[in-house]
Amino acid sequence: MEGLVIKSTGSSYWVLPDDGSDVLECKIKGTFRTKGIRTTNPVVVGDRVVVEEKDGILALITGICDRKNVIIRRASNLSKQGHILAANVDLAALIITIKLPETSTIFIDRFLAAAESYRVPSVLVFNKTDLYGEDDLLYLDALIALYENIGYKCFRISALNREGIEELKSELQGKITLLSGNSGVGKSTLLNVLQPDVEVKTGDISGYHNKGMHTTTFSEMLPLPEGGFIIDTPGIKGFGLLEVTPEEAGHYFREIFETSQNCKFYNCTHTHEPGCAVIAAVEALAINPSRYHSYLSIIEEITQGKYR
Repeated sequence: MEGLVIKSTGSSYWVLPDDGSDVLECKIKGTFRTKGIRTTNPVVVGDRVVVEEKDGILALITGICDRKNVIIRRASNLSKQGHILAANVDLAALIITIKLPETSTIFIDRFLAAAESYRVPSVLVFNKTDLYGEDDLLYLDALIALYENIGYKCFRISALNREGIEELKSELQGKITLLSGNSGVGKSTLLNVLQPDVEVKTGDISGYHNKGMHTTTFSEMLPLPEGGFIIDTPGIKGFGLLEVTPEEAGHYFREIFETSQNCKFYNCTHTHEPGCAVIAAVEALAINPSRYHSYLSIIEEITQGKYR
């Protein structure tokens, strides 16, 4: 039979069968891997799988159906491998806070580039607006203006006070959405608001560098009352792109890709070449320097093997 993976702990998987029967706890049969992708986790939430039931023991996953897309981040401890966050998603939503803890623009840009590379639409959700002072709100306005000008939809919310939630719910309705973000950005609090029937554990901000304490240790798909699903993933610290050349990296930054059509050389890396339209646009502030800095960090990672 076939079914949908709705929860994964990395060693066990819970599958909702297509025939409407009860959820099955499953193990992977053998050591199969997804074709063409080297990953630390061969089966992920959102996968459609083939399941073989066994009497008296756990059911076995014997195959994976073709995926329409995935979101992958580079595994931090295995730089040449990837970790799939989810498969077959309609939307990727990144939860962002500008303090307590601060989400860096490099992290935001790498998330967006990863989504672009796998053709997954993405939105940005700026949380904890109830905590921000006047200067913080000015910075928030500038960040939102930056990303909206590029073409990304942005939401300004307070999950704690439930401000801006209805607009976000409307965006998520009927979609399978990957919800991601650094630890401590209020993802669990937001999930409790979006899905009140499922109490998600929330954690305090640790005193060490204002980083959040991890509260999710596995990935899970949660149904939304308005229709659709949220895929909850553990808090993540960094993103790295896989199998991308320096010439390709700019394709995943919308404004850089658009401007690059005017570069003198078709394989321009936008780092040093004469006649580079992207460098000229950065100098003229037509491309935001923070976005260009994020782009350069990816180029550095590709050429020097560094990971952030």
